[in-house]
Amino acid sequence: MTLVDNLKNTTAAYPDTFAYLFLGDTCTYGEFFEQVKNAAAYLADLGIGKGDNVALLLGNSPHFVVSFYGTLLTGATVVPINPIYTPHEIEFILKNSGARVVFAVEQLLPVFENLKPQLPELEHVVFTSGQTPHDWTHPYDELSLRANRDWEGPLVQEEDVAVILYTSGTTGTPKGAMLTHRNLTSNAESIARYLKVDRSDRVVAVLPMFHVFCMTVCLNAAVVLGSTLVIIPRFSPGDVMKTIRETKATIFAGVPTMYNFLLHTPDGKPEDLSSLRVCISGGAALPVALMQSFEAKFNKVIYEGYGLSEASPVTAFNPVDGVRKPGSIGISIPDVESKIVDEEDLEVPLGQVGELVVRGPNVMKGYFRMPEETAMALRNGWLHTGDMARMDEDGYIFIVDRKKDMIIVGGFNVYPREVEEALYQHSSIVEAVVIGVPDENFGEAVHAYVVTKDHTLTEESIQEYCRGELAKYKVPHKVIFIEDLPKNTTGKIMRRVLRDQVMRG
Repeated sequence: MTLVDNLKNTTAAYPDTFAYLFLGDTCTYGEFFEQVKNAAAYLADLGIGKGDNVALLLGNSPHFVVSFYGTLLTGATVVPINPIYTPHEIEFILKNSGARVVFAVEQLLPVFENLKPQLPELEHVVFTSGQTPHDWTHPYDELSLRANRDWEGPLVQEEDVAVILYTSGTTGTPKGAMLTHRNLTSNAESIARYLKVDRSDRVVAVLPMFHVFCMTVCLNAAVVLGSTLVIIPRFSPGDVMKTIRETKATIFAGVPTMYNFLLHTPDGKPEDLSSLRVCISGGAALPVALMQSFEAKFNKVIYEGYGLSEASPVTAFNPVDGVRKPGSIGISIPDVESKIVDEEDLEVPLGQVGELVVRGPNVMKGYFRMPEETAMALRNGWLHTGDMARMDEDGYIFIVDRKKDMIIVGGFNVYPREVEEALYQHSSIVEAVVIGVPDENFGEAVHAYVVTKDHTLTEESIQEYCRGELAKYKVPHKVIFIEDLPKNTTGKIMRRVLRDQVMRG
């Protein structure tokens, strides 16, 4: 099965079911598939087909979902890009991917006017609205005007690359993970089964659609079974609660930061989220204190899972019907295997910390044009996640921290998440992140950045609190009070930004 097959099958079975809701507008699967065919036929008119890459620089909107599936229907590959990336970041991905066509928001016209001379392979840019003053710029409305509705497209196969998803570049040059139709379809189907998604569900898509978390758990999983996608352009706690209430949404997927904002919305009430059947957290570790506070306020259970771009992305989840262990990312989802290994890739005993590795039909084909990086990531037949974890006797996995984020204080290992969990237990701390900085005496020192709701707190009072919760070498050597923690567009806290600031002095 391919993503295209899923859409065709769902459309044939449920043509009158709503495919998506967007700002009061509705669209059935029958109408949606017509829009997708229009987009595909338009791309074919531009010469796009198998072997070509089409980039999407779009926000959460019908433009994204139609362009996404329209590209796939031509047999081409989608390259999703964050539309608020810098021109330099956009240029790198477009050059590396060799995208011939781009769908973009109209605000990017000046960016493309500057970049176009440096992008010889880029032939056309389709803007969602606004002016299109060049022969290489086109209005999105042309899709319906020039389309050939009888156009069927080429045969799309499971091993064809559906998406090239570029990593955020937090560890250096962005790498393009090549995800096949089989990778993405298997993961969407596994998640749909695991969460017991059905046609009656309405899935909130407020996570960025260019991110694989939303792409799989919200968009593709909904299409598998004919559920309705509730598209929200951007995250605002008030707008999210209002939309959930008005649309009677049943599934919400978010990152911990979103749950934190919802928790601290002053007028938020349990009734606002009463229609939700499942709340999912991923993208970053969910602090146990935040989970418990949210569940106490809204009377909704959060099911934490785990994934990474290279695995399409989900590999583990806490069971919806079964034992949920707070602080755990759960157990491997169907068709995915997980184990914990040491530096020699040998499996460690249960309970011991090592690197989490996974394998399954969802694991990427490799990195685009990066054979050495591919060989390193997929060595011995397993995808190496770079996350340090342990597994208990029931198969539940507990992420300890990113391998590269571990802090070594005087020879002792300190995992930032453990210190952050302790800080989140403090009644006046809203957010916290911990990094390691060079220290001439101990090698590294623990520094904590905190956002508080009590501005009378002092560094000494927080350190004293931590002494009651942590071993001495884990207590933050320095506590920095900050108004807002740096985050990326998915709401994930950017630990590296703070580390870089320290290194620059």
